[in-house]
Amino acid sequence: MKYVIIGAVAGGASTAARLRRLDEHAEIVIFEKGEYISYANCGLPYYIGDVIKDRNKLFVATAALFNQRFNIDVRTLTEVTNIDPTLKTVTAFNQITGKEYQESYDKLVLSPGAEPIRPPLPGISSEGIFTLRNVADTDYIKSFVGKKNVKKAVVVGAGFIGLEMAENLHDLGMDVSIIEMGNQILAPLDLPIAAIVQKHIRSKGVNLLLNSAVAAFEKIGSKLKVVLESGDDLEADLVILSIGVKPDTRLAIKAGLKLGTAKGIWVNEFMQTSEPHIYAVGDAIEFTNPITQQSMNTYLAGPANKQGRICANNIVLGNKHSYHGAINTAIVKVFDMTVATAGTASKHLVKAGINHQVSTTHSGSHAGYYPGAEQMSIQIAFSPEDGRLLSAQIAGFQGVDKRLDILSSVIQRKSTVFELTEFEHAYAPPYSSAKDPVNMAGFVAENIIQKRLKVFYWNQLNTISENDILLDVRSAEEYNSAHIDSAINIPVDSIRERMAELDKNKNIFIYCLAGLRGYLAQRMLSQNGFDKVLNLSGGYQLWETCTHEAEHSKKPEPLIKH
Repeated sequence: MKYVIIGAVAGGASTAARLRRLDEHAEIVIFEKGEYISYANCGLPYYIGDVIKDRNKLFVATAALFNQRFNIDVRTLTEVTNIDPTLKTVTAFNQITGKEYQESYDKLVLSPGAEPIRPPLPGISSEGIFTLRNVADTDYIKSFVGKKNVKKAVVVGAGFIGLEMAENLHDLGMDVSIIEMGNQILAPLDLPIAAIVQKHIRSKGVNLLLNSAVAAFEKIGSKLKVVLESGDDLEADLVILSIGVKPDTRLAIKAGLKLGTAKGIWVNEFMQTSEPHIYAVGDAIEFTNPITQQSMNTYLAGPANKQGRICANNIVLGNKHSYHGAINTAIVKVFDMTVATAGTASKHLVKAGINHQVSTTHSGSHAGYYPGAEQMSIQIAFSPEDGRLLSAQIAGFQGVDKRLDILSSVIQRKSTVFELTEFEHAYAPPYSSAKDPVNMAGFVAENIIQKRLKVFYWNQLNTISENDILLDVRSAEEYNSAHIDSAINIPVDSIRERMAELDKNKNIFIYCLAGLRGYLAQRMLSQNGFDKVLNLSGGYQLWETCTHEAEHSKKPEPLIKH
């Protein structure tokens, strides 16, 4: 049996290694158009920023290792230019010798990955403008920064790689600007969690421009001028294009393989394309989202590696191992903060027509009495009918990763927020609290489902009329320091004695700093004949952050409707 794999790195390399472990006697050939077969793509920004100083540590495995340990014929700097599914051959071009030849196969695996989006803007090919996708890109950027006196950098795009590059360039001492076409950073997030991180980015002195698009680049001497569609411009010594990527489907199209609605290579549950003897994995494929049931792409190393293992199992053992899709669990360090997400954001659930409820809680990373506790904000979306957890987003400093992993597991297993209320975590004061932030998120969601808690959101304050009551239940000192316009103040500890001041016939919208005191006030009132009481999800602090960040956005955030 002869297996040919086109493209290495995460998906292709993991497929090849698993194939060998399952079939010692097969002939395995990997074609890789680049110089390197397996490297830490996610570590590239940190090498540029000198966090990772040894370039060799970026390489997970070399071609020589694959050949010696796995007996795999690795052909780097060789690009496959054509596939003939009928003859079961590929046409390969050796970039060193200039020789073109054909190679036969019994089973073929496509792992071509994705390619950076480079819009046809004037001046986009000017010196000093880079994309970051592979080791060669990294070397070019690293060399440019080392040789030039780079003082100003512009990052176009505020996705995961864009933010990582902004941080690393800032840490190298550069004046950094981020240009983002959307109204927030990190498209997989909902605006409230994104707003928390945006506020942190601005606190670092980074110029974050939202709802801004690049119209052109101009080279003026040794400098670059980044011209925006608004007519404004920025000066730069270095530009990083991080606009996004798209599936590399060129070979698949030439071979007549079916593409899906998300413009990726269509595969079935066994990673098999429309040609039964051709499989595909990684960034180039699309699959059904397990939450929305819509077709989607994902550009993450974790799913690509898992797909490679499943693909190899099915090639050698027969189509028995199903791939159940990815919920796009992802995490990124943004300066001192960490932000993570899993599942489908509320805004995308709305577009998919999926009924859901949203809740935001703020908790300490560990016990407040133990030094160093820092706040983390957790937003979850869940079904109000059965409590199924649909998404989780966290912004914080310590312990974000372990909480997100817990929530990701619940989402992936299609379990509910009720599980969160009883999740048994490892507890000691340096690590958590007796009621972990995950538990707290579950408690609040459970209260919402059981209608013990009714919530409204930061962007729904404009629905409050003059006939309604906006009630601030924080202390008088907090209220006098800052409050929402038209709010009256009755501290939570005075609610029982001052209920007569409130009209039971009016809608009462309560808020406190984070949500807990508002919930307590709501419970008091609701059990004393007040049945039109709502509590502000995420509290005053989330409202203040979102409102401040919304001022930087020209397009208002749509109201959440459930």
